Amino acid sequence: MEKLPLVLDLSGTFVFALSGALAGTKRKLDLFGVLVLSFAAATAGGIARDVLIGAIPPASVSDWRYLGVSLFAGVITFYCSPLIERMSHSVLLFDAAGLALFAVAGASKALAYGLNPVMAVMLGMVTGIGGGMARDVLLAEIPIVLRAELYAVAALAAAAVVVFGHTLRLPVVPVAAVALILCFSLRVMAIKYGWRLPVAKVTDPRKSKTKRGSGTGPEQS
Repeated sequence: MEKLPLVLDLSGTFVFALSGALAGTKRKLDLFGVLVLSFAAATAGGIARDVLIGAIPPASVSDWRYLGVSLFAGVITFYCSPLIERMSHSVLLFDAAGLALFAVAGASKALAYGLNPVMAVMLGMVTGIGGGMARDVLLAEIPIVLRAELYAVAALAAAAVVVFGHTLRLPVVPVAAVALILCFSLRVMAIKYGWRLPVAKVTDPRKSKTKRGSGTGPEQS
């Protein structure tokens, strides 16, 4: 359990850094902007998790490997972006992979620090969605977690599987593999089929007035 969060963290750092860097290249940012996005997307969720569980300073700040992995992914993406962008739905797939890796890593690290199961699940979700939210905020967009198909729900499901397996004392690696596959599959299927939670529907008062005014009542005949 002690080594699993680090392996998943570094893997998630790489794929989320790719996601952030790809989003930056699509907005035609310069090299510095792309690297900032890659680092923010790769580390924001982990930093939030570590601060909340009291792992100070956060691993993303104290361990040079996180910075090195995120910058490496950013440089690769910047100079090879035409090749990477030709991959079908590349940003969404990298984002789904990062979400799965970070959700599992977050829940595993929270359990290793002795948190109760409910909070471990919540921190797994926070770890998964934090990087994507930071990336979208820096790009002045509504975070994808607030508008996309089953984003935070997929992270919650993966974290819940990890916590459930830990509670039943099941082998760590198979449980983590099941959680990763579940989260990634849910996210990809949601993208493909448009699965999403109910969306708020607000009626435009101006349209309502227009419809009422267009009627043909007795007083208008």
